[in-house]
Amino acid sequence: MIYKFEYIWLDGYNPEPNLRSKTKVIQTESEPTLEDLPIWSFDGSSTKQAEGKYSDCMLQPVKMIKDPQRKNSYLVLCEVLNSDLTPHSSNHRSQLKDDSNMWVGFEQEYFIYSGELPLGHTKGNMKPQGEYYCGIGTENVSGRNIVEHHLDICLSAGLNVTGINAEVALGQWEFQVMGKGTLDSCDQLIFCRFLLQRLVESYSVRVEYHPKPLHGDWNGSGLHANFSTKYMREVGGKPYFDMLFFAMEQNHSKHIENYGSDNQMRLTGKHETQSIDKFSWGVSDRGASIRVPQTTEKNNWKGYIEDRRPASNANPYLIMKSISETVNLVEMNFKMANV
Repeated sequence: MIYKFEYIWLDGYNPEPNLRSKTKVIQTESEPTLEDLPIWSFDGSSTKQAEGKYSDCMLQPVKMIKDPQRKNSYLVLCEVLNSDLTPHSSNHRSQLKDDSNMWVGFEQEYFIYSGELPLGHTKGNMKPQGEYYCGIGTENVSGRNIVEHHLDICLSAGLNVTGINAEVALGQWEFQVMGKGTLDSCDQLIFCRFLLQRLVESYSVRVEYHPKPLHGDWNGSGLHANFSTKYMREVGGKPYFDMLFFAMEQNHSKHIENYGSDNQMRLTGKHETQSIDKFSWGVSDRGASIRVPQTTEKNNWKGYIEDRRPASNANPYLIMKSISETVNLVEMNFKMANV
C-alpha cells in the first residue's frame, strides 16, 4: 500500500513563524504508526532556519492524524531539529513542558480576505459593525461556505473543534478548539490552522491572522486562551485566584512579549479589549485582560478563566509557556503557604 504523509512544521520567520509542509510517500505492507515515520531533512536556508553553506535541518514527527482531504494520507506535525538532532532555536514546542492536567481551549479569530478587502467588504460606505456577530443572511455574513467546509474537515481529521461562529466584524470568523494538555492543545490549533490555510487555496482567498487588519471602528482578532489546571477545577477558591491574578499582573509585560506582534493595535481599551499597558480582571468582563466566567465564580471559584490578551497571530507554544510558568509558580507558592 502507498501512503502519503504531509510533514508540517513552523519556519524561522519573525515575529511569527509561517506554516510549511511537504509530502513524503512511503510504500509499506502495513499501515505505518508515528514511531515508524523517519526523520526527514529539508532546506533550512529557504525557511530562515539555516545558512546556505550548511542548510540541512531535520523534521522529527511528533504527532499524526488522518488527512481527510487526500486518499491514504496523514498529517504529520514535526519539530525542527538541527543536523545533530538537537532542538532548533525556532522550535518553541520543545521548550514547552507538557502538562496533561492543563486543559486549554483556544478561540482562534481570523478574517478571510479576497484581494485587499475582507469578504463582504466594499470600498464604499459599509454598515457599521453590530449585526454581524453570529449573524445570519448574506447581508450579515460572508464566507460561511468556507468556514463550514473547514469545520467538517477538522472533525473528520479527529480534531476537537468545539464550535464556530461569525465574529463582530464582517468577514471575520472564529473556531474553538480544545486540548487536554499543554502540548495537545497547541498541536490541535496548529493542525486546524494548517487545514484552514490549505483549504482556502481552493477558494482563491486567504486567511488574515493580523490582530488589527481593519483600521477604524472594527474589532480586531484575538486568540483567547481559556485554561484551567486540576487544582483550579477541583480546589480553586477566591484566595487562590487572587494570588493568580496578582502574579499575572506582575508578569503582564512578559506575557505580552509572547502574545503576538502588533498587538498594541488591537489592545486599545476599546472593542472588547483592555489597553495593552494595563492589566485587569473581571467576572464576565470582556473588556478586561482576564475574564472570569460566571460559572467559575458561582462554583465557589472553581473552574477556568479566559486570557483575552493573546493576538490572533500568536504562537500558541509561547502563549502556553508563559501561562504555564506563571500558573505553576502560583500553585507551588499557594500550596506551600497553606500547608
